[in-house]
Amino acid sequence: MLKNYLQFIILFIGLTLTFESYAQNNAVILNAENEIVDLNVYPNPVTNGKLFITTHENLVKTIEIFDVLGKKIFTTRLSGQAIDVSQITSGVYILKITQNNISATRKLVIK
Repeated sequence: MLKNYLQFIILFIGLTLTFESYAQNNAVILNAENEIVDLNVYPNPVTNGKLFITTHENLVKTIEIFDVLGKKIFTTRLSGQAIDVSQITSGVYILKITQNNISATRKLVIK
């Protein structure tokens, strides 16, 4: 009886540790899939007409800029790092970056 009880405790501890390891690994995977890794947008505010967007993988990105009313005013595909935003009037905007079907938004100020 004691032997069965000890086997049950060992099995329970083993399953608990395996589950915790599985949960931690999957949490990391979910975070990596739901965020653009090492996303940097600079300078912000933009003063010289050039906006730089970099990521860890630097894959092709879809860039969309919306005004404060939600109207899309600019869209492009970016394969490098720099975008010319000199044609956009000064103001506050919402920047949407999509890479690998993952999107991120940032506030963008153009002066």
